[in-house]
Amino acid sequence: MIRIVIAEDQGMLLGALGALLDLEDDMEVVGKARNGEEAIQLVREKKPEICIMDIEMPIMSGLDAAELLMDDECKVIILTTFARSGYFERARKANVSGYLLKDSPSEELASAIRKIIQGQKMYSPELIDLAFEEDNPLTERERQVIELMATGKSTKEIAGELFLTNGTVRNYISIILDKLDVSNRIEAITKIKNNGWFK
Repeated sequence: MIRIVIAEDQGMLLGALGALLDLEDDMEVVGKARNGEEAIQLVREKKPEICIMDIEMPIMSGLDAAELLMDDECKVIILTTFARSGYFERARKANVSGYLLKDSPSEELASAIRKIIQGQKMYSPELIDLAFEEDNPLTERERQVIELMATGKSTKEIAGELFLTNGTVRNYISIILDKLDVSNRIEAITKIKNNGWFK
C-alpha cells in the first residue's frame, strides 16, 4: 500500500484529492495538511512514501517544505496551477520527484505516483519547455534591490538598508528595468513574481 500525505490549502480540493486517491486499490491517504508546516509534521509523524504538495500555501509554501524534506525518505510531488520556470527550477534543486499541473487528468496523478514509487521522476511536459527558458537575469545585488522594492520600500529606505547612496539605488533600479524590459517598478515586480524568481 502506498501511503500518501496531501498538503493543499483549498479545503474542497484537499477533500477531492484525498477521496480520489483513496479509491485506488494500492493507495491510502494517511494525512491532510493545509500548509507546508503541517505537511512536514505529518510526514515525520506518519512516514508516508509520498507527499503531494501545493506551492502557494499560508505559513510555509510547498517549495519551502520540499526543501526541508530533501533528506527524508518521503518522495515529494508538487501539484500546482503554476507553470513557472523559477518555481520549477527551485523544485528540481529541492530534488522533488514530480511536478504536475492541477489541470492534468486525475488518472495521470495515480499513474505518476506509481512511477515515482518505482524511482522515476515525473514532470508535466509544459515544464520541460520552461526549463529551457531564460534564467533570472539579475545579479544578487539587483535581486536584493527589487525584493526590497516589492515590500514597498522607497529609494531612500533601500539605500539605508543596503548601505548604498540614493544615486546608486536609482542606478540599480534603472538597470533592473532595462534588463527586465519593463517601464516601471510595478511591471518589474510583477514580471519577477510571475516567473517565480522571488526567493
